[in-house]
Amino acid sequence: MGRGYDPLNRGGVFLNSSSPVIDLNSDMGEGFGAYRMGPDAELLGYVTSANIACGFHAGDPRTMDETVAGAVAAGVAIGAHVSYPDFAGFGRRHMRLSPHELMTDVLYQIGALDAFCRRHGTAVRYVKAHGALYNDMADDEQMAAAFAKALVAYGGQLAVLTMAGSASVGVFERAGIKAVPEAFADRAYSPAGRLVPRNEKGSVITDVALVSERGRSLALGHPVTDVNGEPLQIVAGSICVHSDTPGAVVLAAGLRAALAASGIQVRPFSAAT
Repeated sequence: MGRGYDPLNRGGVFLNSSSPVIDLNSDMGEGFGAYRMGPDAELLGYVTSANIACGFHAGDPRTMDETVAGAVAAGVAIGAHVSYPDFAGFGRRHMRLSPHELMTDVLYQIGALDAFCRRHGTAVRYVKAHGALYNDMADDEQMAAAFAKALVAYGGQLAVLTMAGSASVGVFERAGIKAVPEAFADRAYSPAGRLVPRNEKGSVITDVALVSERGRSLALGHPVTDVNGEPLQIVAGSICVHSDTPGAVVLAAGLRAALAASGIQVRPFSAAT
């Protein structure tokens, strides 16, 4: 759990009211050429942060440009969704990179997306790792340090979305980076608070009522259940609904409605676009 994340203000958005505040994010721009993945345009009506693929696991210049333009039009904050160089495996294959390789790969991807952000009058506000890199980095402090080095090298005030409760949170904070713990409304958790691998039954949750309730609980700081049905406490500043989860738009709409019904405000954790 990161330092300084009040249960009523986990996303770092400072409001005058005492209402709970949460950010909703989704991975976007993960098509290539004529191939599209995920209902990005529709999801932009429900999320407050868009993690846009930077070409290493998905995405291409046209897709990146189009997705950035859509996010700007919707007033959604933009983050670089960086990955291992694993286009064929959609970034879900584990790779062994040296710290220098990881740092330069991350730096390259941030710069590529930021070029399109500049074209549309905005900037990359944060960075989130994708797939295998996200999971590998969670508890590998050497990898997290290399990742942090790339963000520091790029300059500015880039934040990072990282797995709630992981060792990476402390690594980023010690590097002077705003680390926002992330949780997932549409994924199952192990008792250790890690994501159940996608190849295991029940790892992806597609029931609207369940996703809505899990997201509401996370936003309020209440426990959710792990894969064994036991309570699991996760403190998060942002909640993800994956764009490639079946029924993603319905899930995101249901979650937004559940948050509104509970008086929970939805705001981006990063600076406004």
